[in-house]
Amino acid sequence: MAGQVFLLQAVLVLLLVVAAVAALLVQAGSSGTQEARNRSVAVAEAFAASPGLPEALRSQDPTEVLQPLAERARQRTGVDFVVVTDTDGIRYTHPEPDRIGRRFVGTIEPALEGKVVTEEIVGTIGPLVQAVVPVTDSDGTVIGLVSAGITVDKVSSGVQDQLPLLFGASAAALLLSMAGTAVIGRRLLRQTHGLGPAELARMYEHHDAVLHAVREGVLIVGTGGRLVLANDEARRLLDLPPDAEGRHVPELGLDQRTTRLLTSGRPAVDEAHMVGDRMVVVNQQPTDRYGGPPGSVATFRDSTELRVLSKSAEAARRRLKLLYDAGTGIGTTLDMVRTAEELAKAAVPRFADFVTVDLADAVLRGDEPADGAVGLRRVAAAGIRDVPAFHPTGELIDFRPATPQARGYRSGHAVLESELTTAEGWRAQDPERARDILAEGVHSLVTVPLQARGIVLGTATFWRSEKPEPFDDDDLSLAEELVARAAAAVDNARRYTREHAMAATLQRSLLPRALPGQGALEVAHRYLPAQSGVGGDWFDVIPLSGARVALVVGDVVGHGLHAAATMGRLRTAVHNFSALDLPPDEIIGHLDELVSRSDRGFDGEEGEPDDATGMMGATCLYAIYDPVARTCVIARAGHPPLALVHPDGSVEFPDTPVGAPLGLGGPPYETAEIDLAEGSRLVLYTDGLIEDRGRDIDVGLALLREALAHAGTASPEEMCDVVTGALLIERPRDDVALLVARTRALAVDRTAVWDVPSEPAAVAEVRAGVARRLADWELEELGFTTELILSELVTNAIRHATGPVGVRLLRLERSLICEVSDTSNTSPHLRRAAATDEGGRGLFLVAQLSERWGTRYTGSGKIIWAEQPLPPR
Repeated sequence: MAGQVFLLQAVLVLLLVVAAVAALLVQAGSSGTQEARNRSVAVAEAFAASPGLPEALRSQDPTEVLQPLAERARQRTGVDFVVVTDTDGIRYTHPEPDRIGRRFVGTIEPALEGKVVTEEIVGTIGPLVQAVVPVTDSDGTVIGLVSAGITVDKVSSGVQDQLPLLFGASAAALLLSMAGTAVIGRRLLRQTHGLGPAELARMYEHHDAVLHAVREGVLIVGTGGRLVLANDEARRLLDLPPDAEGRHVPELGLDQRTTRLLTSGRPAVDEAHMVGDRMVVVNQQPTDRYGGPPGSVATFRDSTELRVLSKSAEAARRRLKLLYDAGTGIGTTLDMVRTAEELAKAAVPRFADFVTVDLADAVLRGDEPADGAVGLRRVAAAGIRDVPAFHPTGELIDFRPATPQARGYRSGHAVLESELTTAEGWRAQDPERARDILAEGVHSLVTVPLQARGIVLGTATFWRSEKPEPFDDDDLSLAEELVARAAAAVDNARRYTREHAMAATLQRSLLPRALPGQGALEVAHRYLPAQSGVGGDWFDVIPLSGARVALVVGDVVGHGLHAAATMGRLRTAVHNFSALDLPPDEIIGHLDELVSRSDRGFDGEEGEPDDATGMMGATCLYAIYDPVARTCVIARAGHPPLALVHPDGSVEFPDTPVGAPLGLGGPPYETAEIDLAEGSRLVLYTDGLIEDRGRDIDVGLALLREALAHAGTASPEEMCDVVTGALLIERPRDDVALLVARTRALAVDRTAVWDVPSEPAAVAEVRAGVARRLADWELEELGFTTELILSELVTNAIRHATGPVGVRLLRLERSLICEVSDTSNTSPHLRRAAATDEGGRGLFLVAQLSERWGTRYTGSGKIIWAEQPLPPR
């Protein structure tokens, strides 16, 4: 059998050699001339179209320019000559320079008319084909000719060169066939195990029946990644081409992952692969493990139904995960804009490619939106990229009735537009903007109203562009769930905003709008509300009699309307108690009693504080500065200590006794008196400045000391900026009140003091002294009224009081104060005297002649004072 195979191979090789020689000879005879034509035309046209050729033809010496170019083109292209002539056929170039200037041999008339001429001639170098091509100017005028030629022998000489190679290859093929026959014979004997043709045929039929009957695809891949065998099921599952067997695996059109597995030949067990829209499970083992030929066998099992189930389960898992993440990520703050941004970020890119959220302006103010209007403000937008066609954040959009946003907002139901290219309603808002959005690839949208407690607050619109599948009913349900969670958070933020605005308005109305005029202190203040809500911190600057000034700082526990209302009640009480000219410890004591009584029921029994009518706990610091004595008297109820910055910039916290916070009762409150140099700064503050969850009060006091020392001798305004910049955190949880006051002293020449004996005759001496002092102060205009006021007050003191009587005049910037002191604790009362009464008109005259008057008690008695405005200068 091997001999027959060898003989057959030898005959085939000889036949192939004869056929090849004949073909070469025929080809040499028939295609040589055509090849010469093609090559000569191509070279001539290429040279004629070369840049700069027309300019060279018009130059003074075209040969000097064109001869080297023509020779270079001839050598590179392999033609025998490249000749450039003028329109008369006179040569500018030639391989033999002595022929330059002679007439060209050949037909040139058609070329002068713009045609290409090819002709066969017998030249000095033998039979050849030459082509003549016109050279045209920019206007199409023929200004020259280019001719290229090549001999036929040069084109066909390659055929003769191939004959020895052909005969050598034929001999080698014979030798190889002999060796191959021997090898194949031995391999056939080994592979068939000595079986005859009948046994082999029967075995092949059985194997073929099994391969085509099983419901698993089978592929056998041989060496080099070539497909050896594929059964019917494999062809169906993998959609193989009819001629798949024998082709390399990368040529079968399979996906890259499956192709890599089949070409690698590595073992694989139950690997899932996507083939088209099918999921198949692949097993692969090498075929040479048990002595078989090199390669691998792979089986494929269709598991698409399992994939569909797993795909549905995976989609449900992704939806649940999205809703879970939205539940934890939306509504983290009581900020409507922040909540809208969280909704947009939660949906992109897992659910939509773009999300826009619009809220009614009334909602942003904390109110409920008005019925009918569909003017919404864009508050949040998120997307996989920036799309300028969408309305920008912050813009107020008046949606037309036909738009999905307006329909959803009015109906309270979600609107699905699965195909925007055919939908018309959404284009009505802005046709040009709609075209730009479509140009960005957006093809589907879902609009869902943000609805809470039956109130539609705005809309959320989800857009798709990169995701090819449009929104469907399942997506509509998911969008409604997402927006429902966000709507509840937005509504909570809206109600909080409303309450916060009400509390802030109330608090602003209760805090001082402007500090009262006084000359004892230069005051600066700051109030910074908390991020979490309005608090109950407050401050006050209250002018008192005798040029004194009270500084007050307080802090009500808690936040909200109740805290603001409590602050207002306490501030009013402080003003009322201050009007009585009480010392700081008594004022703090009265405030404590007020809070304690407010926390009891109306029947006077002890009980829990009533959130509706009772006061909340509070702290307070009350200080009175006297510019004449240059002293400050301080009392505090549970409040942080006052900071004192000396004129040289050194900082200390004076040791002042602290009592319990207001409302807790306990021992009486105490005061501390400190002497102050002119230019000292008193710093009063609430605990929100120095205390935070992450900062202990001692650390806060150290930071305050450092900030005040850094401020040095700065003005109160500058010191406020330094302190708030150094101590305030980005989002404070508690509000902060800060009061900085620089002390001034009343000069000695602005005061006058007299000790008056308890004799009526001494009144005249006092009046005379007062007149002289008023003259020194250039206030003679006030002489009569001042003498009359002092006469009445001193006379009353001598008549009704005991002990020494004192008189003091204080000349301030805008007023003159007269004070009469005695040791009596009896307070005079203003009354209307009857027509028949002999007395009782003294205090009435004082009240009529002065702008203000009053009584304050001291440790040794009382002082009656009267204040007059200075005349204008």
